[in-house]
Amino acid sequence: MPTDCISFRETQYFSPLICDYLDEKPELQPFYNRFPKLKNFKAQIEEKRLSFQDEVRSLLSRTINNQYQNINASVLTKQNIEALKHENTFTITTGHQLNLFTGPLYFLYKIVSTINLSKELKAKYPDYNFVPIYWMATEDHDFEEINYFNFQGKKIQWNRISKGAVGELDTNGLEDVFKIFSSELGQGKNADFLKDLFNKAYLNHSNLADATRYLANELFGDLGLVIIDANEPELKRLFAPYIEKELLEQVSYKSVLKSNAALENQYKIQVNPREINLFYLKDNVRDRIVEKDGIYKVNDTDISFSRNEILDELKNHPECFSPNVIMRPLYQEVILPNLCYIGGGGELAYWLELKAYFETVNVPFPILLLRNSVLVKTEKQTQKLNKLNLSLHDLFLKQNELVSIQVKALSKIDIDFTIQKELLQEQFKNLFKLAEQTDKSFLGAVAAQEKKQIKGLSNLEKRLLKAQKRKLSKQVERIIEIQNQLFPDQSLQERNLNFSELYLQFGEQLIQQLVLNLQPLKGEFLILNL
Repeated sequence: MPTDCISFRETQYFSPLICDYLDEKPELQPFYNRFPKLKNFKAQIEEKRLSFQDEVRSLLSRTINNQYQNINASVLTKQNIEALKHENTFTITTGHQLNLFTGPLYFLYKIVSTINLSKELKAKYPDYNFVPIYWMATEDHDFEEINYFNFQGKKIQWNRISKGAVGELDTNGLEDVFKIFSSELGQGKNADFLKDLFNKAYLNHSNLADATRYLANELFGDLGLVIIDANEPELKRLFAPYIEKELLEQVSYKSVLKSNAALENQYKIQVNPREINLFYLKDNVRDRIVEKDGIYKVNDTDISFSRNEILDELKNHPECFSPNVIMRPLYQEVILPNLCYIGGGGELAYWLELKAYFETVNVPFPILLLRNSVLVKTEKQTQKLNKLNLSLHDLFLKQNELVSIQVKALSKIDIDFTIQKELLQEQFKNLFKLAEQTDKSFLGAVAAQEKKQIKGLSNLEKRLLKAQKRKLSKQVERIIEIQNQLFPDQSLQERNLNFSELYLQFGEQLIQQLVLNLQPLKGEFLILNL
């Protein structure tokens, strides 16, 4: 399939921090370990190998195997789970919330990026194994962020009350969602596949974690993806020393504050740390732990502990302690033999705040890789764009800017008053000289008159442009229509559409073409013609 690319910076949809990271700006180098280049993985492998213990590998493999007991895993996935026991095996990880039916389209891009990078590393370093990992965010509690997906301009939503970690949430009420979604899908082979997938994932599983594991395995299991739910007592026990350090010394707060102070001179801070970056997780409760005068309280509850009591609770029930956004990355790197984390721009922005924290607790900081981004367009849409003479770069412009540029290009009259404004400014230069030589008190009046007349020309230009837009209304409508198709709600397609909308049209070809075309280390925004 034909493809094209545009730089992330040129899209104007990515933050200065991420664009500067991709450009390897020297001022950002203290905030990451190694830049994501193929040659840099050798040193990352060695660093991680020296810090990761065999007993952790055995526990990790056993835990994941237990989680796959009721899953029809592929031979390749089973081999990957088994390989985690061996010291020459490392992981490439992405994480995502348990969005209903995967949520935004970029869920696919994250996972395909992870799978493809694992393949690329295996080709470069054949003596090692590389396992693609999808880390399910089962401990999140922001249900409103995950309880819907968009389909053909409509919001398919699961309405219910939710408390505690979303992974433990039962699937009651999804029968009604299934009926609505089924009616929207219509008939056909691809529609039947999507109905069956939703049905088996959500109506045949009792909680959201199991449903999401089934769904991700059905889509990517044949490619060797390994799915992990880290909300497990034995895995939490491995993390207990870091939880204790957090409770007693507030290490992450102090480290991240210093990093943020250095970053905020140039960039927007993604997340700010709390004094204790842990939640207490139990019986549909997931609330912040706060400490005051030696007493540890669970926010918005009656639960409290003395110092000794909370340490006993950690020793006996490590599963009751849940890391927040600041500590979750550390938990991941403690229990996985991980080399690289693949995430979106927002995720990488908060990871860049964490390197000093990792150094303080002596855990290797992973390579950070921006996930692949894709704009999928059809052959029919490509033909429309060619007829409208719209370029790749035109597509990514804000709609008002795009329309204005195209109207000026289509107009038979010149509606750009730049020359007139420049001539006017030249005339006023002479008036300023005259006022300077005669009476300087007139300088303010001359300046005011210049501003007034420049503004007048700008207003005339706007009115003429508006008139031309009306005159060229049919062409303008076509331009707006095609951009709205490719940029729904004037945002990136991948942040709005659900995969089902494209799967309905392209079927198995969708994931197949993503696997064939996504190049994780290329560092460009892909335009894929299907």
